[in-house]
Amino acid sequence: MQDNTNNTPLTEEQEEEIFAEQARIRREKLAKMCAEGKDPYKKTKYDVTQNSASVRAKFDELEGKEVSLAGRLMSRRIMGKASFSHIADRDGLIQIYVRREDVGEDDYTAFKKDYDIGDIIGVKGTVFKTQTGEISVHCNHIEMLSKSLRPLPEKQHGLTNADIRYRQRDLDLIVNPEVKKTFVLRSKILKEIRAYLDGLGYLEVDTPVLTTLEIGAAARPFKTHHNALDIDMYLRIETELYLKRLIVGGLERVYEVGRIFRNEGMDAFHNPEFTSIEMYQAYTDYFGMMDLIENLYKTVTKNVCGTTKISYQGTELDMGKPWERLTMKEAVAKYSDKDYKEVAKEEGISEGNALIKLFEENVEDKLIQPTIIYDYPVENSPLAKRKPTDPAFTERFEYFICGHEFGNAFSELNDPIDQKERFVKQVAEKRAQEPGCNAQVDEDFITALEYGLPPTGGLGLGVDRLVMLLTDSATIRDVILFPTMKPRK
Repeated sequence: MQDNTNNTPLTEEQEEEIFAEQARIRREKLAKMCAEGKDPYKKTKYDVTQNSASVRAKFDELEGKEVSLAGRLMSRRIMGKASFSHIADRDGLIQIYVRREDVGEDDYTAFKKDYDIGDIIGVKGTVFKTQTGEISVHCNHIEMLSKSLRPLPEKQHGLTNADIRYRQRDLDLIVNPEVKKTFVLRSKILKEIRAYLDGLGYLEVDTPVLTTLEIGAAARPFKTHHNALDIDMYLRIETELYLKRLIVGGLERVYEVGRIFRNEGMDAFHNPEFTSIEMYQAYTDYFGMMDLIENLYKTVTKNVCGTTKISYQGTELDMGKPWERLTMKEAVAKYSDKDYKEVAKEEGISEGNALIKLFEENVEDKLIQPTIIYDYPVENSPLAKRKPTDPAFTERFEYFICGHEFGNAFSELNDPIDQKERFVKQVAEKRAQEPGCNAQVDEDFITALEYGLPPTGGLGLGVDRLVMLLTDSATIRDVILFPTMKPRK
């Protein structure tokens, strides 16, 4: 905020004083309106017949006809007996023309003196076009539907403080139209993903968010307590095990758009609460899931962005080109000058862990265009089926874009004996690394496998990362409406 008299920036204290004064004046206006029997909060509904987008789209049909709109007052230009203003609704801004002789002396005086930027108002009037060609509404009625007691950030500098934007997303959406566009696109992306999977015969399902045990996976869960049962429970870190039990039950193709919770660090690509989509298909393998995810990204990108060629943070990408596919060994050989078997000997670790180490250190950040990396060592793939031709590796893949992992897939392990052994080992390792943790083998899942899981391909993708990609957002906080924040002191 700047001092308009000399154009010098105001101090934080001066800004707070101005804000407090403006808020005080608004409350006085509200008290005056209530005293006059015009309490704006008593209105229970307002009949809206059009919105800003429909008035523009159907101007030829609506010109000269009466419409009713509602929205937030975003600008005012008072010119004596007439005023031009803009109101914002869900689809954008539209200009209104308010004249004293049309709305009446009392309502026009109230509009000038009692209304403020940020108030929610309703208007009725005829559609016309100004001399400058702007489609507008010539009002014959105006009323306040809700009084804004807090002034909006001044227009020149807007709301740019990231901490405030994420904490007060409601305010962010009001003053930053591009933010609203991001979340409209997020909704469209989810709609397109669902349409794609539904078209392949997948069934959308819901599985429990609260679970009764902490599994041995590396991710750390959030813990809570169920008072009625007097047991500790955990927020889920994945939807995988329940979804595969549904494949056992014969549903064959299932997916879930699920909220996931992991008690871990936060950065540009990680939030403790995020959205994933996991999908499982009977009678296919990880190569079938490779084809599925490549086609899904191509279809969703084309339908949402209008093209398969997009830009992410200055990098040009093409989702429509065939994705490169490399085994992890091929990728390490291509991008690293070290041999994973030699590294294993030098560092006294398994060959699988040495391969993973070289991949993470030398390869990941070089995978810019969409790339599938497959055949992962068994050491970090406890739920994937071993390769029949090389049991040290599994039928698992991850895909990478701009140096980041966006999804993970397997030919699912369906041998209950092998799965039980891997779970036991995983739980032991977790308990050794985190003394005091309550990691356990999911015996219910093992029981389900013993009834028989058909050959199955499974895949999980991070929805938030996909939205980041298609909206060119630099951080995951820009695509989650209310990201996790440390409370203010």
